[in-house]
Amino acid sequence: MQGTVDGFSYGLVTPVAAYLMACLGGALGLRCTTRSMLVDGRWRIGWLALGSTAIGSGIWTMHFVAMMGFKVLQTPVHYDPLTTFASLAVAIVMVGIGIFMVGSKAATGAALFTGGTITGLGIASMHYLGMAGMRLNGTLGYNTLTVAASVVIAVVAATAALWAAGQVRGFLWSVGASLVMGIAVSGMHYTGMAALSVHLHSGAAAALADDSSSATMLAPLMIGPLVFLLLAGVVVMFDPFMIMGRFHGNPVERRPGIPAQATAHTCRHQEPRTDREHRERRSRTPQNR
Repeated sequence: MQGTVDGFSYGLVTPVAAYLMACLGGALGLRCTTRSMLVDGRWRIGWLALGSTAIGSGIWTMHFVAMMGFKVLQTPVHYDPLTTFASLAVAIVMVGIGIFMVGSKAATGAALFTGGTITGLGIASMHYLGMAGMRLNGTLGYNTLTVAASVVIAVVAATAALWAAGQVRGFLWSVGASLVMGIAVSGMHYTGMAALSVHLHSGAAAALADDSSSATMLAPLMIGPLVFLLLAGVVVMFDPFMIMGRFHGNPVERRPGIPAQATAHTCRHQEPRTDREHRERRSRTPQNR
């Protein structure tokens, strides 16, 4: 028996909220990636790790916010917590690999292509592993061509987002990159959902599913990632070089944790003249009679 799938049981509320969550995670993560390109050593690793976790958490939260609006009319839908959190770990790890490649070798050439591909595959892997965590009285089926299209969307859009973040041209570039990342995640999600079909078991009840079952179960699971995104936002907001957009200058030297242009400003002062220089200058000046 074919199940009746409804992915928009709350109308546009869940798609819009999901897209905003994807943009939030993308904005924080890509901004941290931009910041990492201006520092060295463990500070760079720290910024990249924070960015990877922010993007992974944003992707995961987007997926399950969207899934709050998903239901199968003939059976209730529940989620296995272990598989659900495993999809979060996959998203963070795979996105982290892509982010570290771009952040370490600059967003150009082979590093950009490889990093974008891995990041896109991380988005897709998180989605389909999260779907595997669903528990209902039936089995899931997918259209192969539509699944392939969803993966291509994720890879292309993720690569474009990483390229935009790697330009290091100020706040607006990061905002634009986050919007592209939101499109990557949302577009991949709903394309993947379009590939889904549910085949109910022979003993499935013909009663309507409880509309609140998915939302009631998913909401507590998202508390942790949402709190992390909030804390990551605080870290980004209170970094003065992020706020002021001071990402350009003529670097003289680079110290761990301090953008290169910050040291350039410290080298622009003039050394005070010595007493001898003052006397020589006065001796060359005609005396007023």
